[in-house]
Amino acid sequence: MRLQLVATCLFGLEHLLGEEIDALGYERISTIDGRVTFAGDAEAVALSNVFLRYAERVFIKVGSFRAETFDQLFEGTRALPWSDFIGRLDAFPVKGHAIKSQLHSIPDCQAIVKKAIVRSLSEKYGIERFSEEGVKYQIEFFILNDEATLMIDTSGMPLHKRGYRKESNGAPIRETLAAAIVKTSRPREEVLLWDPMCGSGTIAIEAAMMMRNIAPGVNREFAAEAFPFIEKRLWLDAREEAREGEVKSDFQVFASDIHEPSVALTIRNAKAARVADTIKAFKQDARRISAPGRRATIVTNPPYGERLGTVAEAERLYRELGEHFRSLAPWQVYIITSHPSFEKFYGKRADKVRKLYNGMIPCYLYQFFKNNK
Repeated sequence: MRLQLVATCLFGLEHLLGEEIDALGYERISTIDGRVTFAGDAEAVALSNVFLRYAERVFIKVGSFRAETFDQLFEGTRALPWSDFIGRLDAFPVKGHAIKSQLHSIPDCQAIVKKAIVRSLSEKYGIERFSEEGVKYQIEFFILNDEATLMIDTSGMPLHKRGYRKESNGAPIRETLAAAIVKTSRPREEVLLWDPMCGSGTIAIEAAMMMRNIAPGVNREFAAEAFPFIEKRLWLDAREEAREGEVKSDFQVFASDIHEPSVALTIRNAKAARVADTIKAFKQDARRISAPGRRATIVTNPPYGERLGTVAEAERLYRELGEHFRSLAPWQVYIITSHPSFEKFYGKRADKVRKLYNGMIPCYLYQFFKNNK
């Protein structure tokens, strides 16, 4: 079955996600903010869910059409081949969102899309009522600039939920964003990667998984595993391919934190992710770290707001971090924070700044390549 698939991601990660799709051997069709559309098949559904490190979800695109009115939304939805996917007993709840479009009432759009799918399936199966007690196909509509796209979610739980983080501390960084930051820092075996404010260990764990080529979705389940048109063997093969691709590595990660409970949590999460032997977790004040004679890269998400009492406390911490981290030259430093004036308090302008998002929270990745006074 030839399909068009849509992989969504946090804003700012489209380039990394596109490169991953290329690496899997699939052809990109289009890219817009937060999503990449590509050509694939049933096997691609399994492989992309298991292997994509920067994606939030993978959808099957059922179709797109112009929808400036509710009539156009109804007729366009009705005309799509829903019976190719949804059986007479299956469930098909609807959700979605609209941006910069004349159709902006989400509840009304949901109701119309649902009604149109029911009509389409009724015409195919010759029945008026659907029990919706079978396989669940979560339908999602996305209306952008009056162009409606109808999709079926294949992931279920978002892909950033790898399965290793059973618990976390306040305001954790999303796993997909942590992986992107690590990738940006260019990790390599001969350079120590250190998160000195590790929290629940997400950055350290994503770095270890990346360097050991552990597929992010290898240990979790996906909604599309219940879809009858995707053979069970494809999921088995995808997981087998992932496990066979794992490698040993001399790469080392330090994960430290001033709070002992965070260190303990990092150790538990690292064990769940099967990378505990790559990560050395310990208690230490980030303003006191050092590793004489070693090359290192600091990659961290310092506490702010919810994680650290007051803004004034965060700003004082940034100032002290700047003074200490610059003494560690020539170490490189990558810091992500939502504080808009971070550089002012850190005491040095970044060599490069990238705007990213942690969920819907705008953040900035400050990159210091020449970490000196």
